[in-house]
Amino acid sequence: MGGSGSKPKGVWPFTSSAAGGEAPGEGSEQCLARLRGSKNATPFVFTRRSSLYFDEDGDLAHEFYEETVVTKNGRKKAKLKRIQKNLIPQGIVKLDHPRIHVDFPVILCEI
Repeated sequence: MGGSGSKPKGVWPFTSSAAGGEAPGEGSEQCLARLRGSKNATPFVFTRRSSLYFDEDGDLAHEFYEETVVTKNGRKKAKLKRIQKNLIPQGIVKLDHPRIHVDFPVILCEI
C-alpha cells in the first residue's frame, strides 16, 4: 500500500563493512565513509531524471495542449486537447546543489 521503494531488493548501498556479524557499536563512525559494493558511492545525489518534455517545435514543458474548436448545436466551443504523441523527455538533469539520497540511513535532525 505504501508504494514502491527506491532501493532494489537485496542491495543496500549505505551499509558499512562492519554490518556483517560484528557488534553494532564497532566501526559506527566509519559507517558513512565505507560503503559495501562500490567504493565511489556517496550519500549525495548529483543528478535527477527530469519531468519535462520537448515537443516538435522544441518547446520545453511538463504538459502540452492543443486548442480545438468543437461545433455543437450551431455553437462553437474551444476545448483543450492534451498532446501525448511526439514528445521527447528532457533526460538526466544536473542538480545545482547536491541532495542527500532518500535511502540515507542517518537521522540528520531530531526534534
